[in-house]
Amino acid sequence: MLTIATANVNGIRAAERRGVQGWLAARRPDVLCLQEVRADDDALCGAIGPGWYGVHEEAAAKGRAGVAVLSRVAPVGTRRGLGDFVGAGRWVEADFAVDGDPDLLTAVSVYVHKGEAGAPKQEEKYRFLDVVAERMGKLAADGRHVLVCGDVNIAHREFDLKNWKGNLNHAGFLPRERAWFDGLLGEVGFVDVQRALVGERPGPYSWWSWRGKAFDIDSGWRIDYHLATPALAALARTAEVDRAPSYAERWSDHAAVVAEYDLRLGAGAC
Repeated sequence: MLTIATANVNGIRAAERRGVQGWLAARRPDVLCLQEVRADDDALCGAIGPGWYGVHEEAAAKGRAGVAVLSRVAPVGTRRGLGDFVGAGRWVEADFAVDGDPDLLTAVSVYVHKGEAGAPKQEEKYRFLDVVAERMGKLAADGRHVLVCGDVNIAHREFDLKNWKGNLNHAGFLPRERAWFDGLLGEVGFVDVQRALVGERPGPYSWWSWRGKAFDIDSGWRIDYHLATPALAALARTAEVDRAPSYAERWSDHAAVVAEYDLRLGAGAC
C-alpha cells in the first residue's frame, strides 16, 4: 500500500516543538503533503528529519503560507507555483513513476487561504480557485493519476462542518465556494476520496479552533482533502483523520488526513 498524508502544520517549527516528529515516526507516510510550512528549506528539513526527497515553495511573504510535497522515493519531476500565484507558497507538484497503467502519478500540495466574505481577499481566493480548477483539469487530461492534497479552506457540504447554520455567510462555506467544489467533483471530474470511503455522515473533521472547547466537543470543519482522479480514487482503501488523543497533544490546529492506495511507486527509493 502507498500511504499518503496531508497536513497543514500551522508553521513547521511550531509543529516540531509540539511533537510532529513523533507522529511522522509512527505513521511513516510514503508521500507527505504539507501546507503553511512558514519556513525556509533548512528549517523544513531540520523539522522533518533526514531521508526525504522534496519540492517546497516558500512564500515570498515571510512567515506565511508555504507548501511542500515530500517523499521517500525520488520524484521524476517537480514544479512550483501556479499562474499568477508563483511565489505565493500555495501550490507545488511532484511527478512519480508508478507500477501499472497509467505509469505516472502527480501529487500536489495546495493551500487556499481562508478569505473574508465581502473583502478583497475573498476575491483573490476566487481567482486562485479558478486557476486551481483549470490546472487540475489539465493535469488529468492526459490520463495520469492525479492527487491534489491540502487545506482548501472550504467545507463543501453541511456534513463537513459542525455549525453549518451559523456559517452560511462566512468564508469557507459561502455559496460560490461550495459551487466551485461542486464543479470540481462534477465537470472537472475529481473524487473526494475520504467522503467516498466514509459515506454520508458528519465529518470526520480535520480542523478545530485553538480557542474554547471546539476540539474537546469535536466542533470542527472538514477542510483538508485528498482529491483524486477517478482511477486513482478507485485504488483508495482507507482514509482517516489522525486526530490527536487530547488537546495537549495537538501539533497543529489541523489534523493530518492519511489515505492508503493500492499502488506502488517506481524505483528510486533513497
